[in-house]
Amino acid sequence: MHKNGVARRRTKTVGAVLLLAAILVLALLARDHLDPAEVAARVASARDWIGRNPGTAGLLFVTTYVIVTGLSLPGATALTLIGGSLFGLWVGTLLVSFASTIGATISMVVARYFLRNSVERRFPEAVAKVDRGVASDGARYLFALRLVPVFPFFLVNVAMGLTRMPVITFAWVSQLGALPGTILYVNAGNQLGSIENAGDILSPRIILAFAALAALPFAAKAGSAWWGNRNALRKWRRPRRFDYNLLVIGAGSAGLVTAYIAAAARARVALIEQGKMGGDCLNTGCIPSKALIRSAKLAKEGNHPERFGLSGRLDPDFPAIMRRIEASIARVAPHDSVERYSRLGVDVVKGRAKVIDPWTVEVDGKRLTARRLVLATGAEPAVPPIPGLADVEPLTSETLWGLAEMPERLLVLGGGAIGCELAQSFARLGCNTTLVEAQSRLLSREDEEVSDAMRASLEADGVTVITGAGVHSFEQGAQSRFAVLSDDQRLSFDRVLVAVGRRPRTRGFGIEELGLLDDGRLIVDQRLRTRLPTIYAAGDVIGQLQFTHAAGHYAWFAAMNALFGNIKTWKSQTKAFPMVIYTDPEIARVGLSEDEARARSTAYEVTRYELAELDRAIADGANEGFVKVLTVPGRDRILGVTIVGARAGDMLGEFTLAMRHGFGLNAILRTVHPYPGWTEAAKAAAGEWRRSHMPGWAIKLSARILQWQRG
Repeated sequence: MHKNGVARRRTKTVGAVLLLAAILVLALLARDHLDPAEVAARVASARDWIGRNPGTAGLLFVTTYVIVTGLSLPGATALTLIGGSLFGLWVGTLLVSFASTIGATISMVVARYFLRNSVERRFPEAVAKVDRGVASDGARYLFALRLVPVFPFFLVNVAMGLTRMPVITFAWVSQLGALPGTILYVNAGNQLGSIENAGDILSPRIILAFAALAALPFAAKAGSAWWGNRNALRKWRRPRRFDYNLLVIGAGSAGLVTAYIAAAARARVALIEQGKMGGDCLNTGCIPSKALIRSAKLAKEGNHPERFGLSGRLDPDFPAIMRRIEASIARVAPHDSVERYSRLGVDVVKGRAKVIDPWTVEVDGKRLTARRLVLATGAEPAVPPIPGLADVEPLTSETLWGLAEMPERLLVLGGGAIGCELAQSFARLGCNTTLVEAQSRLLSREDEEVSDAMRASLEADGVTVITGAGVHSFEQGAQSRFAVLSDDQRLSFDRVLVAVGRRPRTRGFGIEELGLLDDGRLIVDQRLRTRLPTIYAAGDVIGQLQFTHAAGHYAWFAAMNALFGNIKTWKSQTKAFPMVIYTDPEIARVGLSEDEARARSTAYEVTRYELAELDRAIADGANEGFVKVLTVPGRDRILGVTIVGARAGDMLGEFTLAMRHGFGLNAILRTVHPYPGWTEAAKAAAGEWRRSHMPGWAIKLSARILQWQRG
């Protein structure tokens, strides 16, 4: 556990001890300074009056309670305890239950009348989305909020007033959901009302009454989870016995890590894959693309050997490059092979998987059952419905690797990471390459200066870059193919590579029939659980961070929650998540970019270090780029880092570690870095920050002391 987590746990422990000590001290003080007999006499007197005037007393109490809750005033808890003390358990529960419901409903209606229209006008899409959720599952959600008070009740009342939940639904769900807590609080008040002497304050019945209050949130949360799970699975019959603890569908990065973790925990696990082991990363993504990038980089350097004091040229041999790519895949493949995972204790099942019910998967006619399932089916290239595209035999990042010859003219659609990497590589290998991006700039998620640097790099390598114009249609001519752009440009090409993004692979696995999709998206919570409590998901299929290292990261949470979720659960988190685009120069980022910080109105300072000043970059002839660090104003805490440079991905690791564990730039500055190395850029950036934040008085004082020492 990292330092911040340990600190938080210690803080909670100390807080609990102090709270317990405070309760004991108050109890002892009450024994010494309060007269329980006097309090009991007053309670008895009030009860006598109530006994003589039950209707009037009940009406006054309910009216007071309705006013307090209806106006969201503090004091509802105290009134509940008083109700139990004066009216007893059953009558008190009846009065409080109806009074709280009436007051909450009034609060909800007032919020709807005064706030709903203005909020809907300002945020129509957000309100419409909430309304859809409330319409489909609002009653259950409200019930859970009443049963397990995550938020104060007055906030729940106002929030529900902004939705279109029927008032009558709000009222009966609120009354039913709050009833267990009402009973316990009224009972606690009833027990307090029975105190006759100081010794009763620490009596078992008082302690038990308040212990029940303390246990209520935990019991209610467990009960709500049990009921929700039971409700979600009620349509299916659960098997009496299971073949496995875990079934994993998909042997890409997420599936492999999930199966590995399950096997390491000694679970019985099966891994189902219809295609090649290793998924996209090994076969059509990370490994082949990086092998291509390496060959293209060497080809670029071979075209200008004089820069390194050499002579002679390196001519690209495209078929040989493709053979090298195949060899690279073959070298890595044993790490993801059936044989390796079988040795680890995983049953690898080849075939097409279809989820039949929350515990059953059918593979080519054979049914397998498990207590939990993990979907790791990955993603696939998105192919837009552009007229004529299918007629020109489009390539994607999956089919590209079947090329036997390099096309003379390649058109690349998409200015994201994949499009930029592949366009640069083909241009460096001698292909006439054009890249078209519909948005106004490349890499639209990065800062504008990063986009500009990427464009300059591509154009320096001979790529024709067109931005702000999408492709309207494709035409197949007698001698050539044409792309017609939205600005009426006509581009001729031999092959087109579609790299406009990737979409989760969710269709055809049976999960749509189980109701797990929302507009084609697989819905998961922070524990990576789907709408069915027995089915989890990890990797690209959840449509969040579509990176191999993200898939492996998510897989840990999916595996642990699927195996041990009945005992403990872990929320997935992506704090300090690093991303790298492997162009030349590379582009790497962790945390916030400047654009994101401005969009979130996050205050920040910028520290910048130019790689033109880095000795190792100069020696390598790759001194283009920069390191840009965003920090909290006046502090060294890192908010985000963007690096453009030849070894940006490697340099980013130190910043990622610092952000993940709460270290600032001063910690990086105090760390010894090898010279001459690329990682010295991190220390140099930290040094720039430190110099700009040196107190003026300290510098003046130092100068005077040193002058005095000189005599």
